[in-house]
Amino acid sequence: MFKPLSTDKAPAAIGPYSQAADVGSLIFISGQIPLDPQTMEFVSEDAGEQAHQVMKNLGAILNEAGLTYKHIAKANIYLDSMDDFATVNDVYASYLSEPYPARAAVEVGKLPKGAKVEIEAIAVKE
Repeated sequence: MFKPLSTDKAPAAIGPYSQAADVGSLIFISGQIPLDPQTMEFVSEDAGEQAHQVMKNLGAILNEAGLTYKHIAKANIYLDSMDDFATVNDVYASYLSEPYPARAAVEVGKLPKGAKVEIEAIAVKE
């Protein structure tokens, strides 16, 4: 069974899901969009600024689990436009260090609340 994880330092779930699920050695972090946890509003319409907020939200959830970005083993990045790939990729990379996690980045038709970027991750406890 899993233990749900949550923190008020990341946006509250906007649907029937947990911010993250602790399943022993793995933490599955739900897709994070660029909502400010206090206002539950987007921080900006800019893809780069949205990516920073998404990474901060992921970091808050990792911190709640006692982990850091270096514990991420796999991430999936969803973009509403591949035109933003380079910008989001640069922001994403600024939060990580080698060895980098496995990753996918795809363009999707639409993201929740009209976000430009959403990132989900799987982290491994040491």
